[in-house]
Amino acid sequence: MTVEIAHEQFTARRPDQLFDLTGQTALVTGASSGLGVQFALTLRAAGAEVVVAARRSERLADLCAEHSGLTAVSCDVADPKSIESAYRTVEERVGGLDILVNNAGTSIPARAEEESLTDFHYVLDVNLVGAFHLTQLVGRGMLERRRGSIINVASILGIVAAAPNRQAAYCASKGGLINLTRELAVQWARYNVRVNALAPGFFPSEATAELLDDEAGAAYIKRNTPMSRAGRSGELCGALLLLASGAGSFITGQVVAVDGGWTAR
Repeated sequence: MTVEIAHEQFTARRPDQLFDLTGQTALVTGASSGLGVQFALTLRAAGAEVVVAARRSERLADLCAEHSGLTAVSCDVADPKSIESAYRTVEERVGGLDILVNNAGTSIPARAEEESLTDFHYVLDVNLVGAFHLTQLVGRGMLERRRGSIINVASILGIVAAAPNRQAAYCASKGGLINLTRELAVQWARYNVRVNALAPGFFPSEATAELLDDEAGAAYIKRNTPMSRAGRSGELCGALLLLASGAGSFITGQVVAVDGGWTAR
């Protein structure tokens, strides 16, 4: 018996068309510095209208003054009321979102046996609970419109241990965010809402400045990274665009580690 399989007509598109975000609206949290700024500007450069959110409103104002196509909203992802207020503001200003980048994050390094429950709860509230709350609010609209891309910025420390850096709360929060990513991806896949995670290695940022500027810290990263260096500015942006755009239209529930080979060891 011969079985015939019908194939859809494939028409190659130019790379710039694959990654084009013209007409789409994105929200990036934690966008007052570092990776958040890079993510916002990358999405804007690809054509999206971008809402930048963070606690430090003055930094957001400076960013919006310097770059067109950005809108600022104040948001503390550790505070449910602030998240809900920010979401209402975004809905009023730009309407429904096509892309959400949960980038806001924090860490409080401590020995596990000495870490306070207050600090542990706070790190989870920012990195995991707040990300879920905002995703839930944004996701409802995406489900109704049957389209959307949610990108959770996790970490390689959600995949492997941080020791000798002492980061129990951070590792727990990022590990939780990674599996939350998988669960939401499977629940929402039938509605064409994709949920993926980026897992950066060590990149220059406010959070890593002390480690990267320290001679022993820099040597530790070089020794343990197969590419023998930390990430460079912009090296996460290609993966971000893949997950945000039509180029990644069949990618969901995945964790993309951009780490110079750290987690491949």
